[in-house]
Amino acid sequence: MNGAAPSAAGETRTVVVERDFAYPPEKIWRALTQPHLLAAWLMQNDFQAAVGHRFTLRKEPRPDFHIAVDCKVLAVEPHKMLSYTWDAMGLASVVTFTLTPTTTPTGGGTRVRMEQTGFTPDRPQNIAGAKAGWKRMLGDLETVLARIE
Repeated sequence: MNGAAPSAAGETRTVVVERDFAYPPEKIWRALTQPHLLAAWLMQNDFQAAVGHRFTLRKEPRPDFHIAVDCKVLAVEPHKMLSYTWDAMGLASVVTFTLTPTTTPTGGGTRVRMEQTGFTPDRPQNIAGAKAGWKRMLGDLETVLARIE
């Protein structure tokens, strides 16, 4: 499932992107939580997998533009679920990664479900940007996973 769904209250929307990987949850967890691996597919960061830890995601793609995302870790279930706030450019949202083991012809794999909640209907450009961005970033995650042991 990939899309934006209204919340029960109808006030905010959620972007959901799912992707199957041919890697075990433990390997994907490393890429979600180790700062150098997280930087390789998402953004530079000072992340720690500890509830309450505040961190910043930073990306400077060109001299006249940069992104800084203020975050706070909300929940950590090793190899299963990670959730943190995502506050940037007027959007206060929550990002949650859920890892579900799957079976592949060559062994164990993982379905990664990324949900970003908190989009308001009056800012459709944020929803469209998140859908496209998370699809691309999960593709970048695949590249990082292929490089690490």
